[in-house]
Amino acid sequence: MSSPRAESATGGEFTPDEMMTVAAARSLRDEAVCFVGIGLPSTAANLARRTHAPGLVLIYESGTLGAEPERLPLSIGDGVLAETADSVVGVPEIFNYWLQPGRVDVGFLGGAQVDRYGNINTTVIGQDYDDPKVRLPGAGGAPEIATSCGEVLIVMRHNPKAFVSAVDFVTSVGYGRDGRARERLGLPGKGPVRVITDLGVLEPDPETGELVLSRVAPEVEVEQVRAATGWPLRTADEVGTQEPPTERELTILRELKATLGNGESS
Repeated sequence: MSSPRAESATGGEFTPDEMMTVAAARSLRDEAVCFVGIGLPSTAANLARRTHAPGLVLIYESGTLGAEPERLPLSIGDGVLAETADSVVGVPEIFNYWLQPGRVDVGFLGGAQVDRYGNINTTVIGQDYDDPKVRLPGAGGAPEIATSCGEVLIVMRHNPKAFVSAVDFVTSVGYGRDGRARERLGLPGKGPVRVITDLGVLEPDPETGELVLSRVAPEVEVEQVRAATGWPLRTADEVGTQEPPTERELTILRELKATLGNGESS
């Protein structure tokens, strides 16, 4: 397991979840259009907008375009999103006009399981769909996000139950069961370009689509990540170490989370 706390470059302590959130925020570029979900993706996107990406355009599934919430929204239906948005449209328009035609640069996804080819399961745990061990919340808009966004960021806590060799059900396609499905199916988006966890960062091999460890979090060893992964995890030729959060990033992140009162679980 990762260390419960590490130190920032200036000596301040931070948690693995804070490192994961900061890493997700850093993955968002200024002036990109981002499809945002509640929880960690919303926290990361709003952190990015307050730090290096002030021009980041936030789209929430409820139909708010260009929202600039002063606090973290409690749900996609939180009034603060509509109050600060450039425009509010219907949910069908979000999908039919913005998402499906490729007008969204980046989308965030998470799930119960992710496999070595970036496929995500939020449907069932177990091989029998009709009689699963666990029935999960389901797809929502995730399959469309996985298919149509310019690129996808996956954010999940890293453990063997979540990072499996093959998902029990492909809710949202990454690179398919063999790493080649996107090309065969002619899907418009690039698919998952980065999987950000509390232990490090995985990125797809450009030839095979298989996720490869490219960076570890501070004070995390490669073998820790391998032990938390349900397949023989390959590594990049040189595995880097993530830059710790700055004091400014930590301060803004904690101020954001404080707006939720008791914080958030993500």
